[in-house]
Amino acid sequence: MGFVKSQAELAKLARQKAEFYDAEMLVVMWETRPEIIKRLLPPPLKPVERPLVTAFLAHYPRTNFGPPYYEGALFLRAEFEGVPGNYCLSMPVSGDMAMAGGRERFGYPKKMASISFKRSGDKVEGHAERHGIRFFGLRAELIGKTNTEEFQNIVLGETSEQGTVSYNFKYSPAPTYVGLDYNPRLVRERTIMRPSVAEWGEAEVTLANSDHDPWAEVEVVRILGSVYTVGHNTMLPGEVVAETDAEAFAPYSYLKWDYWPQQ
Repeated sequence: MGFVKSQAELAKLARQKAEFYDAEMLVVMWETRPEIIKRLLPPPLKPVERPLVTAFLAHYPRTNFGPPYYEGALFLRAEFEGVPGNYCLSMPVSGDMAMAGGRERFGYPKKMASISFKRSGDKVEGHAERHGIRFFGLRAELIGKTNTEEFQNIVLGETSEQGTVSYNFKYSPAPTYVGLDYNPRLVRERTIMRPSVAEWGEAEVTLANSDHDPWAEVEVVRILGSVYTVGHNTMLPGEVVAETDAEAFAPYSYLKWDYWPQQ
C-alpha cells in the first residue's frame, strides 16, 4: 500500500465501531472532594451530586483496529444537559496507533506510557509510569466483596444496553503558537461492555505527584471498591454535542501534552 489509498483500500479501513475482544480490565472507584471535581471540569460540563472518580487499567489482546496494547484511564463523574457520564482527565496507553486514534477521533487525552497489569490467583495489580514516575498504582484482592457495599450497586446500576457515556473535548493548538485553531467541541461517546467474567474485590490505590501526569490532584477520600472483568467491549460512534469558548477553555487544554515550561 502507498501513501495515497485507493477507494478499495479505504473501504477495507472503514468501520462503524471499535471492538475489543477478550478485554481484561481492573476498574476502581473512589470518592474525592467536591471542590476538586468543580475545579477540574471544563464548562459546559457540570458536577453531579456525588464527587465520584473512576480509574482503570486494561489489557486489550485483540481489537478490530490494531495490535494489542495496554491502557489506563482517569474519569470524573459529570453531566451535560441532564445526561450523566464520565469526563476523561487522563489516558496513558502503550500503543502509538491506539493513542493517535483515540486522540484524533474522540479527543481522549492519551499519552504514551509504560503500563504493567497482571493477575496472580486472586490478586490483580498494575501501574502506569511516565518519565520515571509511577503516578498510578492499583491493587485488588478478588475476594467477592468490595471496600463498600454500595459499589456493586453503583456499577450494576450504570450497566445498560446503551453503554456508559464518556465526555471528551476535541481541540487543536494553533500553528501560530497562540491559542487554539477553533472552539473546542464536546464529544459524547458510549461504550458497551459485555463481560463474561466479573469478580469483585477490595482495592488499594496509590497516587504519586507528577508535573506531567498529576493524578495525585484527584485526592482519594474513600475507596468504594473494584471489579475485574474479561469480555467484549464495543465503542460506538461519538457525536459532537456542544462547543465552548476557546479562550475560556485554555486552562483545561494541556491534558494531552507534558508540562515543559520555557527555560
